[in-house]
Amino acid sequence: MNKSDVIATLAQREYVNKSLDLLNKKENETGKRLTASVITFGCQMNARDSEKLAGILVASGFELLEDTEDADFVLYNTCTVRDNANQKLYGHLGEALSRKKKNPAMMVGICGCLPQEPSALEKIKKSYSFVDLIFGTHNLYAFPEYLSRLLSGERHICEIVDHADNIVEDLPVIRKYPFKSGVNIMFGCNNFCTYCIVPHVRGRERSRESRDILEEIVKLAGSGVKEVMLLGQNVNSYGNGIDGEISFPELLKRVCDIEGIERVRFMTSHPKDLSEELIQTIRSEEKICRHLHLPLQSGSTRVLKEMNRRYTKEQYLDLALRIRDEIQGIALTTDIMVGFPGETEADVDDTIDVIRKVKYDNAFTFIYSKRMGTPAAAREDQVPEDLVKTSFDRVLGCVQDTAKEQSMRWQGLTLPALVEEVNTSLGGYVTGRLSNNMIVHFPGDASLIGSIIPVVLEECRGFYYMGYTK
Repeated sequence: MNKSDVIATLAQREYVNKSLDLLNKKENETGKRLTASVITFGCQMNARDSEKLAGILVASGFELLEDTEDADFVLYNTCTVRDNANQKLYGHLGEALSRKKKNPAMMVGICGCLPQEPSALEKIKKSYSFVDLIFGTHNLYAFPEYLSRLLSGERHICEIVDHADNIVEDLPVIRKYPFKSGVNIMFGCNNFCTYCIVPHVRGRERSRESRDILEEIVKLAGSGVKEVMLLGQNVNSYGNGIDGEISFPELLKRVCDIEGIERVRFMTSHPKDLSEELIQTIRSEEKICRHLHLPLQSGSTRVLKEMNRRYTKEQYLDLALRIRDEIQGIALTTDIMVGFPGETEADVDDTIDVIRKVKYDNAFTFIYSKRMGTPAAAREDQVPEDLVKTSFDRVLGCVQDTAKEQSMRWQGLTLPALVEEVNTSLGGYVTGRLSNNMIVHFPGDASLIGSIIPVVLEECRGFYYMGYTK
C-alpha cells in the first residue's frame, strides 16, 4: 500500500475502536448487544465487499444475524447492473419500513453500486427517506467512520463520491467459508460497453499492487484457506497503469506458488484481452481450476460492434475453440444478452451458432435492461418485448441443450471435489464443487467440509451430479 492508503487504513481502524466503545456502553446501559445483518445483491465482487462490511460490523461489536427480521441495523449492499436488482431492493426497503415503524431505533443503510447511479440515488432519498445511511462503491472503506457517526446519534448520512482516492483492503473480514476466499486484485472498468453501467458506478480501472495481493493470500493460506478466487471486472488487464507491475498470468503463477493454496480461480475475463500467455499458464499450472468464464454477450459481429465489445464473432470463436483445444478438460461458461437495441432475428441466429460451436458448459442468459446514462438506453430502436421473449426462449433452449451435453461428458469419472457444505435437502449428504465448477452431491457429514476428496460422478442430473466416494 502507498502512504495515503496506510493513513486511510489506520484512520478507519480508529473508527472501529470508537464504535466498539460506543456499543459496549450501549450494552452496559441496556443489557443487550445490538445485532446487524448484511444483505447482498449482485456479483462476486459485491459478495466480497459484504464480507468486509460484515467484518467491520463484528469488529465494531455487533452480533451478526443472517435474518433481517430482528436486526437492529440492516445494511443492503446493492447492484444496479439490471433493473430487477433495483426492484428487488425497493421490495426489501418496503419491508424494512414496516419493521422500522415497530422499532424506530432500527437503523437502515444502503451501499454499493445503486447509490452511485444519480437517478436511483434521488429515488432513494425521495421515496425512502427513512434510510439512515447511504454510501457508494468508492468509499466503502470508510464504513467504520459512518458506523461510528450512526452510533453517536447522527442520521441521514449520505456520502457519495465519484472516484476512489484510496485502495484500503486491510480491514476486518468475515468470510462465508473458512476454506475459500475471494481476493480483489483490481477495481473498476475501462471498457465502456454501451449497455453497461459498471464503469459509471465502479469507476475506472485501478489495480492493487501484486505484493499486497500476494501478502494477503499468504495470510489466507496460513488461516486455512485452500481456494482463492481473484476478482476484477476484467482481470486480463490487471497491472495496467502501474509502472513495472507484473502481468495477470504472472500473478497467477505466483499465487500458485503459495504453500497451502490448492485451487486458484478468477473472474471475469474479457475476450479482447485474453492472451496466449494466459492460455498457456492455465494449461501448465495444475492449481488453476479448469473453468473459464468468457462473456460472449452476442454472437453477431454487428451487435458486438454496437455494444463496443471490440471483438468479432469470428475472433471470439477462434479464441474459445483454441482454449477448448489447448486446455484439456476446461469448462467454458459465458454471459449472453438478448434484446440489445436493434437486435434482429438474424443476430440471434448468430448467437445460437456460437453456442452450438463452443458448446458452453453453462451460461447466464439474460434480457437487456435499459440503464440510464448509457448510450444503448438512448437508442430509439429498442426491441419489442414480445420479440425479446421469443428470442430469449430460443437462446435459452440452445444453451440448455449444449450444457446438458457437456455435463454428460464427466459421468463415470472420479474427480476431486472441494466439500463446501452439508446438503440441507438430502439427509446424510454433502455438497462439493469440482475444479470445472460443477456441483456434486454425495454421502458424507460435516467433518468433510473444507476437504478436497475424490468423488465418483455416478449420475448426471443436468447441471449437477450425484456421486459417491470409494
